[in-house]
Amino acid sequence: WDLIWFGFGSVIGTGIFVLTGQEAHDHAGPAIVLSYVASGVSAMLSVSCYTEFAVEIPVAGGSFAYLRIELGDFAAFITAGNLLLESVVGTAAVARGWTSYFTTLLNHHPDSLRIHTNLTSGYNLLDPIAVAVLAIAATIAMISTRKTSYFNWIASAINTVVIIFVLIAGFAHAKTSNLKPFMPYGAKGVFQAAAIVYFAYGGFDNIATMAEETKNPAKDIPIGLLGSMSIITVIYCLMALSLAMMQKYTEIDRGAPYSLAFQSVGMKWAKYLVALGALKGMTTVLLVGALGQARYTTHIARAHMMPPWLA
Repeated sequence: WDLIWFGFGSVIGTGIFVLTGQEAHDHAGPAIVLSYVASGVSAMLSVSCYTEFAVEIPVAGGSFAYLRIELGDFAAFITAGNLLLESVVGTAAVARGWTSYFTTLLNHHPDSLRIHTNLTSGYNLLDPIAVAVLAIAATIAMISTRKTSYFNWIASAINTVVIIFVLIAGFAHAKTSNLKPFMPYGAKGVFQAAAIVYFAYGGFDNIATMAEETKNPAKDIPIGLLGSMSIITVIYCLMALSLAMMQKYTEIDRGAPYSLAFQSVGMKWAKYLVALGALKGMTTVLLVGALGQARYTTHIARAHMMPPWLA
């Protein structure tokens, strides 16, 4: 159960709340639900591969450990660089997104809490809140894996309530007429959108790095990975369908689709609930990301590709 909830925490972030509107508007139309099905199948194939390896090689290093055994140190070295870069850049982006959503909840401009400097445009907004959020997430992860799991359970339960609300309210205001035409951009549009909404399924690799912590990796990792991803795929498809039925695809907002869709049916207050759900999602993504990074770093250091004292 801990692993299934870690799966929820690391996968359900901002992706579903932002990308759905963007891709429904630009590429797929109401067929965005099929894009999520295609991406979900693709993600499940990746998850099956991770499961296979995690059972064979139940160590903390995730994909780094698997590639080192299968393809040798050179491939593993390149993978280590990629994993560390992905961790640093990915968590920085999510933390900045956290600040933007937080200011939205306070009814301020997204950049209002950032420090404006004379640096080059695009790099001139320093974000102290993002730094603080990352430091807090890392501290919670360092204190205890079990306490992190409890925190993740609570936060994911709150997010589940938000998602259930989005689904009930969305389908209550649904109109089947909004589903016509179902595939305005044809099959090409569906798969173009699928390639982009795949991003919303990212993060499941963090569960595979928990193999050393589980009592019975051969049983626990497959249930944790496949269980959480199956449920997430169903949730994503239902959320995409509720958005497509609430608003005509040409009117869906690209930046904040759910908030403005609720506004269009007269539920202005719902945008705060959606922002809260997205905030919670980003918090657990950072938290489980911090756990995953630590597991990767441990194994990379054990392999002497970093100073071994880091292990």
